[in-house]
Amino acid sequence: MIQSYSDHAANERTFLAWVRTGIAVIAFGFVIEKFNLFVLALARTAGLGNRVQLARLSGSLGRYEGLAFIAGGIALIVLAAVRFVRTAALIDDARTHTAKSVRAELIVSATLIVLIAGYSIYLAFD
Repeated sequence: MIQSYSDHAANERTFLAWVRTGIAVIAFGFVIEKFNLFVLALARTAGLGNRVQLARLSGSLGRYEGLAFIAGGIALIVLAAVRFVRTAALIDDARTHTAKSVRAELIVSATLIVLIAGYSIYLAFD
């Protein structure tokens, strides 16, 4: 039997949940990028009146927002891997460890919330 098996299993489940979240964020970034390309292609083929509105919808924020989501998802997966290895080492350590006051997961989650809110506001008011 593996010592502290339930702790290691919980650590692995948490790691896999963060990886799934990172993959979902990356996929959302690709969707935003593809939507932006679709809107630009539609703007080229549309009439002059619709072209201005479609070009505005795929403005500069739309170009970089998808890339920001893709980079954020990759950072999330890297952070999850670092956290997984660190936590596995701490589980095997015999000493008692205290939690840090600011957790990296909270910072990344807050960043993702700001990105999603910014893109939502951008789409709602444009």
